[in-house]
Amino acid sequence: MKTYQDYADYKLQWEKQEDWLLPDILEYQATERPDEPFLQWETTEEEVSFAETNRVVNRLAHGLREQGVKKGDHVLLMLPNSLEYIYLWFALSKIGAVEVPVNTSYKRDTLTHVANLTEAEFGIFHTDYESRILEVTEEFESLESVRLLGGEPSEKARDSRFDFGEYDELLTDNDANPDANIVFNDIAAIIMTSGTTGPSKAIQKTYAHQYFFAEQCVNITQLTEDDVYMTGNPLFHSNAQVLVVFPALIMGAKVALFERFSASSWVDRLQETGATVCNFLGSMMDFVFQQPEREIDDDNDLRCLFAAPTAYGIQEEFEERYGIEYTTEVIGTTETCMPVLTPYGVDRPEGAAGVLLSQYFDVQLVDPETDQSVDTGTMGEYAIRPKIPWIMTPGYYGMPEKTVDALRNGWFHTGDGLRRDEDGWFYFVDRMGDTLRRRGENISTYEVEQPILDHPAVEECAVVGVKAEEEGGEDEVKAYVTFKDGESATEAELIEWCDDRMPYFMIPRYIEVVQTLPKTENEKIQKAKLREQGNTERTWDRNRSEVTITKG
Repeated sequence: MKTYQDYADYKLQWEKQEDWLLPDILEYQATERPDEPFLQWETTEEEVSFAETNRVVNRLAHGLREQGVKKGDHVLLMLPNSLEYIYLWFALSKIGAVEVPVNTSYKRDTLTHVANLTEAEFGIFHTDYESRILEVTEEFESLESVRLLGGEPSEKARDSRFDFGEYDELLTDNDANPDANIVFNDIAAIIMTSGTTGPSKAIQKTYAHQYFFAEQCVNITQLTEDDVYMTGNPLFHSNAQVLVVFPALIMGAKVALFERFSASSWVDRLQETGATVCNFLGSMMDFVFQQPEREIDDDNDLRCLFAAPTAYGIQEEFEERYGIEYTTEVIGTTETCMPVLTPYGVDRPEGAAGVLLSQYFDVQLVDPETDQSVDTGTMGEYAIRPKIPWIMTPGYYGMPEKTVDALRNGWFHTGDGLRRDEDGWFYFVDRMGDTLRRRGENISTYEVEQPILDHPAVEECAVVGVKAEEEGGEDEVKAYVTFKDGESATEAELIEWCDDRMPYFMIPRYIEVVQTLPKTENEKIQKAKLREQGNTERTWDRNRSEVTITKG
């Protein structure tokens, strides 16, 4: 069995950390391959070269400065996938401002939580989300200026306390490279992730952290300048940014960017873009596989599929059906990069996600109560520490106590349960903490429970994950609910309540009304028992009802 030490091809394109700067790499590619295509929007003829990308980015960077955005400022980006998203992300890096991506499904408490926790004063939103800002105007503590992409601000927006304007105000005629004097350990972005027993946390990422993430993707996909990397994954997540766009920038490859993922159009998109590499999250692999078979399924140039997690039950059939050379996988987190990964072309045991990248990381599987290592083959909490600086998060912004807790005893504790076999292969088993993952979205059970607890009829609520039906589908959201004496509500009414107050992906699929919740002697809800119980004949399934939810 091969181990990572046999994978001699792993290398860094830029050896010195001082060179691990996205804006410098963009300038380099704009000089080295100015006319080569870098960005392609969907399946249109619209291709943008490296030089043109850099020119637009520089014009935006100067425009942001003219609007008062400075090095170190936190800037919200709440936008659907678009070329403009990438331009703005790159432009913020050019002036050393910190990008804060916002999930486009966020509303009310989830939206204000991101803005207030990160202390962002400036934001760029799509015009479709203007009403969400105005709905909670008084809840924003620091946000002052907003620019809208896709249309003019409404009269109501112009009359609000915010400085509303248009995206076009940011475009200047100055395409010179701005000098921000950034260094590799400056903070480049703050990415939101799920909490465990509380609200979502704000992960700080340095330029070096982002670069190393991208380099890992270059290696496990064997990306070259001849590749076309296709994605419809949202740019407000790290996946599309540092595992698709940034790797392509490093290697001079082309990105085929779509507004969103489509299982039914996936094969057509492969043909129309000439994609050679593609990236799947969660149950996407199964969603594509469930599509009717077509004669053109293997008539494409797809070489590598990066699927995290890989749907092992269909992997071989999937590769044969679509003509894929290799499927690769990793185990990582936004905070830590990917210490465990599968070297390209290596045979891996069924269910294995990878082996340790031992040149750059130490990993332990530990008892979460004692932090002592568990035996080989036994599940333990995945704990990580880097061997070089700045390739993991320096901590959570605005939550020092969460940083201290995560870095207990000098190791970053992920809350994920893994096991390792005698040959060094790692396998994901379960989550140790109180989080779940649904179709690529990390979900804090706390953030689902709190809006439900606000319902006037609800006494207690406990949210857990139950295994999804799809291959690689991870979890579905289930809420256990008890009512106050003399109060009640239908499951459909609870779903409508949730739809008004939380992103669509957090809304429970399953609801089970119970008389009591199992608790410890100190009144802590025993979620482990609820997870073990799973669904019963008393469980209500939203998918089998006539209730619909919005995607806003």
